[in-house]
Amino acid sequence: MKSKFITAALFSIALVAGTSSIVAQDSMMKNEKTVMVGGAAMYPSKNIVENAVNSKDHTTLVAAVKAADLVETLQSAGPFTVFAPTNEAFEKLPKGTVETLLKPENKKTLQTVLTYHVVAGKHSAADIMKDIKKGNGKATYKTVSGGTLTAMMKGKKVMLMDEKGGMATVTIADVNQSNGVIHVIDSVVLPK
Repeated sequence: MKSKFITAALFSIALVAGTSSIVAQDSMMKNEKTVMVGGAAMYPSKNIVENAVNSKDHTTLVAAVKAADLVETLQSAGPFTVFAPTNEAFEKLPKGTVETLLKPENKKTLQTVLTYHVVAGKHSAADIMKDIKKGNGKATYKTVSGGTLTAMMKGKKVMLMDEKGGMATVTIADVNQSNGVIHVIDSVVLPK
């Protein structure tokens, strides 16, 4: 009888402790400065992958990251700056491109395309604009894939030019993550 009472008491303590932890975490997340992306709040306390999976505008990107086995990388400490193309950005690619890239035999190419959207370090929009000003209108960034992205201003918007001359506009800047920052872009940028 005594052991049943002790077990019940321990269970009650564990339940209260677990509930308190969830309440504390919930409270902390409610106090965070979030940005809405794809209909979901992006929490600075979560990592890039934990946030991206909730954006309905980034389902193609998330599927590609999974197919390329880059989930673990983008969940690591980083920090990373990710230029995240929306589903509409992927739809601008020639018909069949995404399907072809998602095939297992094209994994290396997919990894190269995706890591071309990632720069080591955390670069806020203010940092990028400062770099553009310092570079007399252009700033170049070495991507994780080894390529180069060039940032420039068009009016008040930050633009990215890829190595092929393709352009993308940053549509949502400074989506802070626990391991970096995401800038949403309207086109897929491509390496040479």
